[in-house]
Amino acid sequence: MPPEVMAERGPVAAAQTRALPATPALSARNFERVSALFQNVSGIRLTAAKHALVVTRLARLAGEAGESDLDRYVERLLAGALPPAETTRVVDRLTTNETYFFREPEHFRHFAELLERHPERPWRVWSGASSSGEEIYSLAMLMADRLGQGDHRWSVLGTDLSTAMVEQGRRALYPAGRTNGIPGPYLKRYCLKGTGEHEGRLLVAGALRQRTRFETLNLMQPLPAGHGPFDAIWLRNVLIYFDVEAKTAIVRRVLQALAPHGVLYTGHAESLVSLGLPIRGLAPAVYVHA
Repeated sequence: MPPEVMAERGPVAAAQTRALPATPALSARNFERVSALFQNVSGIRLTAAKHALVVTRLARLAGEAGESDLDRYVERLLAGALPPAETTRVVDRLTTNETYFFREPEHFRHFAELLERHPERPWRVWSGASSSGEEIYSLAMLMADRLGQGDHRWSVLGTDLSTAMVEQGRRALYPAGRTNGIPGPYLKRYCLKGTGEHEGRLLVAGALRQRTRFETLNLMQPLPAGHGPFDAIWLRNVLIYFDVEAKTAIVRRVLQALAPHGVLYTGHAESLVSLGLPIRGLAPAVYVHA
């Protein structure tokens, strides 16, 4: 046999023809069922366009549960054959969490002006979709800079549906590459550079962490007793995931926790104008009680 023919049939050729690992499959029926579960818990509806995303995010959870078949995993989940905490893990995995420090800086400039005009206020602030904590610590840095860290009574509460994101926010430990939005003076003053096992990461300074609190909260459910009042509420880039009815109900609920003089910030792509709410615009994506 000619050597060139032998080469074609050697290890390289075998590697080229070896089958790639199969992508886990999830039937349309079970996609709808797990989407309904997610909507029931979170209020967020996953469209058919998210099918591939759901498959990708559930595949690892299924493997950790000892199940290679996604349909079987979903059936066991819905039948209650998996531990109750598995539903929380599914909701955590399907929740979109995209954030970064000082996102939409126009809002931070607006808030800085409010702080400077009313430095006498205690300034209780709530971030209703705090994700992994970058928004919380951005607010804390700004408030520490404008109000000081001494006797002034200011605090920031961060809440999120995802327990995993809440825990990450409490840790306050971030990859160094995620800090591009932090102003240089704030980076030096309020962040600690990681060393050893934390090389390449930074930790938000303890003085700021003491002024912050993270809790799990579902915006689709009644707010806890004693929640508020807040001088400023940040509800940004989360309303886009809800239909009009749910969005309206969420904002009405949140407004109950907003102080009479308080300010509500939403994402720039989240207009509230057509919802018939008792609010008026103060600036782009900034509202106060009507």
